[in-house]
Amino acid sequence: MDAYVRISDFFGYEHSLYQKCGYDNGVLMQTDIRLHRLRSYPYNLIRVMPAEGIVFSILAHVHYPAAVREDMKMDLEVTKAITESWFSKLQENLCFDAAIAGTGPSGLIAALRIAEAGYKVSMFESKLAPGGGMWGGAMMFSSVAIQNEAVYLLDELEIPYERYNDHLVTCDSVLATSALIYHAAKRGVLIHNAMSVEDVVFKDDRVSGVVVNWGPVVREGLHVDPLSFRAKVVVDATGHPCMITETAARKNNIILNTPAGKVCGERSLNAAEGEAMTVENTKMIYPGLYVCGMAANGVFGSPRMGPVFGGMLLSGEKVAKLIIEELK
Repeated sequence: MDAYVRISDFFGYEHSLYQKCGYDNGVLMQTDIRLHRLRSYPYNLIRVMPAEGIVFSILAHVHYPAAVREDMKMDLEVTKAITESWFSKLQENLCFDAAIAGTGPSGLIAALRIAEAGYKVSMFESKLAPGGGMWGGAMMFSSVAIQNEAVYLLDELEIPYERYNDHLVTCDSVLATSALIYHAAKRGVLIHNAMSVEDVVFKDDRVSGVVVNWGPVVREGLHVDPLSFRAKVVVDATGHPCMITETAARKNNIILNTPAGKVCGERSLNAAEGEAMTVENTKMIYPGLYVCGMAANGVFGSPRMGPVFGGMLLSGEKVAKLIIEELK
């Protein structure tokens, strides 16, 4: 019997041809359709319209030439390689020693130091690019200032700099940020970009992990449930908002290790005081929860400091030492 066969491919285009088909009581028994120019997935919806005008649909296999099959195979292999690789990393990192929310300079230094000591570290960045506010330098002038006390870190990580005066050096903000990200990842730190920490896991009066959703989901306010990860310690390195500490304190009615027992909020700019206090304020503020960088000043009510980053780097060093001592 001759049947009019219309094939709808994956892209919605329809291809028509006549085909010899075998029927048994109006049911299509077998058809072998060979197409040499149709590029689509190997299964297509076929609508068969016999002479009687009966229309029915089947899912039929379409045979492709070898070149087309190889082309399709490459597309699927790329997808499979990416998803298998990413989900493998995810499965291996559902529990870890330290979770760091935020990937600015203090968080990156902390992560690479903790990883150097042999501990498992995962970082979560709500934006696409890790690096925090260091990328933009000062008002998008791509230079940052570093005090002498932190220059040894630039030397260790091979970040070039220029001497400005007897107590300050300057370096390229893009190069410095890239180097911090590279060295953290090279030491085994898993950096999750476009993932936002929206809450903490709170158990037995201790912060015991993080609750994570996609960054765009959180920004758009979509009602999508998150996933949780367990960690022995959590670091709030979210910068000015100090959002992890604020959320944990508000939701669990806990008293923080601050003079007021709560998040005090940062004060206006005072570079010298802000730099000194960001290191001083770097500490554990509740069992399982640490603060570093600008988040430390936000929690303790100290000033912001502007585009000078020595205190940020030294804060990351300090929180790493505190965490390593706890994890021993």
